[in-house]
Amino acid sequence: MMSQDFAELEPEFMRRVSRIVWCSVATVDYHGNPRVRLLHPIWEVIDGKLAGYIATGRHSFKEKHIARNPYVSLSYWDAAQEQVYVDAKAEWSDAPEERQRIWDLFKSTPPPLGYDPGMIWRNGPLADDFGVLRLEPWRVEVWSLEALAQRQPPLVWRS
Repeated sequence: MMSQDFAELEPEFMRRVSRIVWCSVATVDYHGNPRVRLLHPIWEVIDGKLAGYIATGRHSFKEKHIARNPYVSLSYWDAAQEQVYVDAKAEWSDAPEERQRIWDLFKSTPPPLGYDPGMIWRNGPLADDFGVLRLEPWRVEVWSLEALAQRQPPLVWRS
């Protein structure tokens, strides 16, 4: 089922990403090759618009890859055979107030989705090595093995 209204997928999307937590995130390197790593996004919907945030090291291969090609692909999967796929444009949110806001969002969200970023970045949200990668999705797909067995199409949203 295709939808242009994210609200149709939002409850199921949020249920899954809040439970699965970790996802594979692919970037593209300088040679056009994919590079995948496990990351821990947190998502919010403001005024009907979905945005994701990843607290991550600021000076990494991700930084170099995104500078060249800002498009990323995320894949959530778990043993219950529920999947979520997100295609998004990524950009660094370097404004101090946004870095503080996302730091506080991770810290105030209950586990397993939330955690204290200070465990990793001891010098706080304004430290040079702390980065906030903002994800602006343009496609989200929610699917499961159960839906496949019942011949149900995936739920797909496009911006």
